[in-house]
Amino acid sequence: MAPLNVLSIGASRNIGYFAAIRLLEQGSTVTFLLRSPSAFDGDATIQKYVKSGHARLVKGDASIEADAQRAWDAAGIIDALVFTVGTYPSFSLTKGFVQTPPDLCTRCILNVLCTMPTYENAPQPKFVLLSSTGLGPAAHKALPTLFKPLYGYALASPHEDKKGMERAISHCAGWTWDDKIEGKVAPEIMGGDRWTERRGLPVRGTLRHALIIRAGFLQMESQAKKSYRVSEKELGGYTISRKDAAHLVVDALTRRRDELDNKRVNATY
Repeated sequence: MAPLNVLSIGASRNIGYFAAIRLLEQGSTVTFLLRSPSAFDGDATIQKYVKSGHARLVKGDASIEADAQRAWDAAGIIDALVFTVGTYPSFSLTKGFVQTPPDLCTRCILNVLCTMPTYENAPQPKFVLLSSTGLGPAAHKALPTLFKPLYGYALASPHEDKKGMERAISHCAGWTWDDKIEGKVAPEIMGGDRWTERRGLPVRGTLRHALIIRAGFLQMESQAKKSYRVSEKELGGYTISRKDAAHLVVDALTRRRDELDNKRVNATY
């Protein structure tokens, strides 16, 4: 497959980073939106691609709409957007893991969508977004029993944000969203009850190539001799490594591009 032009948001580390390295190794060009481009100053691998022009580092924060616009402008006409925004939440005995801000992923993806070029004269890019298993009522029911307290209590706050991100993409892609299955999203996560009226937000059903990857509980190392599974159905699995999740992201943009398009899939061992 021909090299791609990719805009990557949330790729300073972990899955986004590992996916970007794979893409760069295949000859693609990756534009990184980074709050601190200096984070890559000592990264010999990234710097090699910066020097060749295949890695572009743009300073900015996707939670600010003007910075999201700057990322699009710097990347130009792209083939794909990889969105792996996340943060390390703090822990509270009364609230579980608390993310600041609570709407980080949702706010960022709405800014990205609202500043997206119209692509009137070019194929629309494919969006690949990292989410989590166990978000809505149906998905939570399918979790392994040992994970239900962790997801239902300790990770409730960051998962509410992931759910908001999925809600935004589902609207733009024209996917069905049933609150009883996917879960109702609090208005404050979406930026208010009238979030669908935001200026620049793609009209419902006009985002044609999106993939949401609902990854299992993330671990650093791959499980030896064990392949991850991918399905639109609930898998009931426990974990997946960050590197294997990154492998799936790249596969979805290359070898399995058509197969993994316009879907929400689960990925676990």
